[in-house]
Amino acid sequence: MKDASKLLMLVLAALLAGCSKEGDTSKDTESVRVVQLAEVKKESIDRTLTVEGILRALDQSAVTPKISAPVSKFLVNRGDHVKAGQLIAVLEGKDLMAAVADAKGTMDQAAASLHNTEAGTVPDEVIKAQTDVLAAKETMDAAKKVLDSRTELLKEGAIARRSVDDANVAYVTAKSAYDVATKHLESVETVNRHEEVKVASGGYQSAKGKYENAQAQLSYTMIFSPIAGIVADRAVFPGEMAVPGMPLLTIMDISSVIARVNVPQTQTNFVHVGQTAHIVAADGTEATGKVTVISPALDPQGTTVEVWVQADNADEKLRPGGTVRVTIAAENVRDAVVVPTAALLPASEGGSAVFTVGSDMIAKEHRVTVGIRTGGKAQILSGVDAGARVVVSGGLGLQDGAKVKMAGDAGKEEDTKDGDKKAKE
Repeated sequence: MKDASKLLMLVLAALLAGCSKEGDTSKDTESVRVVQLAEVKKESIDRTLTVEGILRALDQSAVTPKISAPVSKFLVNRGDHVKAGQLIAVLEGKDLMAAVADAKGTMDQAAASLHNTEAGTVPDEVIKAQTDVLAAKETMDAAKKVLDSRTELLKEGAIARRSVDDANVAYVTAKSAYDVATKHLESVETVNRHEEVKVASGGYQSAKGKYENAQAQLSYTMIFSPIAGIVADRAVFPGEMAVPGMPLLTIMDISSVIARVNVPQTQTNFVHVGQTAHIVAADGTEATGKVTVISPALDPQGTTVEVWVQADNADEKLRPGGTVRVTIAAENVRDAVVVPTAALLPASEGGSAVFTVGSDMIAKEHRVTVGIRTGGKAQILSGVDAGARVVVSGGLGLQDGAKVKMAGDAGKEEDTKDGDKKAKE
């Protein structure tokens, strides 16, 4: 009996010792954090900017009339496609047609008057001047003959020298009178004819201008599309009055669209004309475009810069006026040190930090400087190097220097313990 009692006590002691060891193992297990790790890599990473914007048509024209007149008819409806220069509306213009006819008659009369003036009879003043020239020339010729005759007689000694001198004075006087008459005729012919032709020409030009103005007014009754596009709006109906300054129709060219977005000032240095951008509309319609315009000035209402992204819209699925989300591929950095964004944690002293784990399975905190963040990845500018392993799960609340184990390793340990326990049982 004594031997049996001793054996029973030894068995109980062994069981108690085993339970004590199991309890200690459980306590050790709870003190080791189970984590997931990822390797820090060197790879390319894109800097992308995602902003909201409004779609605008590539070109738009509000077609307004130049004259006030009732609308006779529209040749297009809302939603129709039109070409540049296509006739799209006609205004009433019977009164303007009559004005054109009247102006043309006046112009024709002025043209006839000008023709008659240019090829008309010589005025009386010109005739008198011509007669004076002829009389002066006859007097001069007669005086010249007398002078020549007396000169010959003087050579023969038939007359005195004084007679020749008298004849010479008479000739000089007659010649002077002839020169004056000739110049007077030239003046009368030039001045009078020029003034008359000038007056007639002025009348014709005035009549022609009025005719052309009447034609222009009539032409304004024909409304043409200034651009190619689609009719987006038609403000009035046939029979209603068209008024200058009030749009009749609105034409939009939506073969391409422009997304106007506001980029924060801190990001504008990364945006350049020609960069690729992706546009997504509220209904899910997508398009790829390029940056075409970057405003040189800040928005006065904030600290943003307006950027235009133009995209092809041949199928016209993107509708101007709608809100879109634009993603601009601003920069590509090669050989960047990259970690999953899940590895980034708030540092104890502010900023960002990651925990690295070496072969000793000890977690070490590293303050890091973060660059580009995109698509679940983040660029590390300093603080950790490629090749290191960082904690991507289980790092929240982890202390520097804490013992950790990988999630797969923890599962293996549990399987081993369960196997040992079953073997003992």
